[in-house]
Amino acid sequence: MQGFATALEPTHLFYSFVGVFVGNLVGVLPGIGPLAAISMLLPITYGLSPTGALMMLAGLYYGAQYGGATTSILLNLPGVASHAVTCLDGYPMARSGRAGQALLMSMVASFIGASIGIVLMTLFSPYLTEVAFKFGPAEYFSMMMLGLMAASTLSTGSPLKGIAMVFIGIAFGLVGTDVNSGAMRFTFGFMELSDGIALVALAMGLFGIADVFANANRLGKASVLKGDVSMRTLRLSRDDMRRSAVPILRGAGIGAFFGTLPGTGSSIASFMSYAVEKKMSRTPERFGHGAIEGVAGPESSNNAAAQTAFIPTMSLGIPGDAVMALMLGALMIHNIQPGPQLITEHPAIFWGLIASFWVGNLLLLLLNIPLIGMWVRLLTVPYRIIYPAVLFFICAGVYSTNNSLFDVGVVLAIGAFGYVASRLGFQPAPLVLGFVLGPMVEENFRRAMLLSRGDPLVFFNRPISAVCITIGILLLAVVAYKRLRRPAAVAGEVQA
Repeated sequence: MQGFATALEPTHLFYSFVGVFVGNLVGVLPGIGPLAAISMLLPITYGLSPTGALMMLAGLYYGAQYGGATTSILLNLPGVASHAVTCLDGYPMARSGRAGQALLMSMVASFIGASIGIVLMTLFSPYLTEVAFKFGPAEYFSMMMLGLMAASTLSTGSPLKGIAMVFIGIAFGLVGTDVNSGAMRFTFGFMELSDGIALVALAMGLFGIADVFANANRLGKASVLKGDVSMRTLRLSRDDMRRSAVPILRGAGIGAFFGTLPGTGSSIASFMSYAVEKKMSRTPERFGHGAIEGVAGPESSNNAAAQTAFIPTMSLGIPGDAVMALMLGALMIHNIQPGPQLITEHPAIFWGLIASFWVGNLLLLLLNIPLIGMWVRLLTVPYRIIYPAVLFFICAGVYSTNNSLFDVGVVLAIGAFGYVASRLGFQPAPLVLGFVLGPMVEENFRRAMLLSRGDPLVFFNRPISAVCITIGILLLAVVAYKRLRRPAAVAGEVQA
């Protein structure tokens, strides 16, 4: 009650609205992202109250999660890295005339996922923190390896092609300076690659630029949209809701778990959610062709992760990613020490921030749902206008991250590679997951081996690690069994 009394004060309510509004806009504009936006707004918070400053910055962070779905669904252009997986089914839905339903589902799933994340954060912060403490380098390595093994299921075609794209993604992820030795790897003499390839640049190249190349021969045609746009066409059918209900709940659980683990974040949560939904679906062949649960699960997951990411930051003072590190900096600017004593020493700030999550997510829902019709009408713009605009936003967004034209060239090269790969039947999703998880697998493997003094049994001696490795081995065995059984089944049908 104290939290809601704080969050609903007119001044704090205004700061929450400013945060979610700017965050939503940042999510829609490709390449900027919440990190750059928070960095730019951080000096403004010097003159604000600590509660108002945190509410505004937090609103900007989770507001970007909502906005990023819009361009992913409409233009195959992930405004935020965690929305790359939304392109896989959201964009095909838009191409088949169901852009309104995809956008509405993304909003509803985002709100429900965020709400579940807030409830879990409110009730189980101490327990989730204890679970996060049990994860050392061995557990992180085993869990990320399990994710890489599951990554091959993200592709709609051959599992071998999926695994090949995972390895290419890992190679892309290793570009840059080695964190342990300081050696340059795969930079080919370009100093601009010393910091590695940015995830947003990779996602925009693979999805946005590659799609422009793929549709270059359609520039004379009218638009993407099929059919008319009205409030009736934007409604979700009973079948859509039935298919999405369980994936939303599952995605929220996955997101809440990964959000509490420092260093993982919403990108991994959304990819894991998509992989789980495809594995558990009775019709996995629908994924990648406009399955609504392929939008619902990841959207719920990344918004739940965005909420629970505040748990280690606020209760332990351990930032999970760069955005949370800036949040930590905002607290310290106002002489507030994050940690276990934060709840008792500054209850108004802690509970006010949590209550502002509810208020901010409700504001985002009220802000976005009326705009769905307007966003869908964007698809009525002719190709000859929309694709130059897409290229402009990609180039401007990538250039703004490091003020470097070299990055623009990297994105164009990645886009050309993505186009050729898609023409050859290779899907981009496993590559992105390999890019995200590969460096984390390497880093945690080396740490675990260093701490165990070179003993590989450390991955089997620790219970969580052993369970993850066992599940991964079983997953590979099931895939191999199905592949070996299929030729025998086909031969039996031919003989019959």
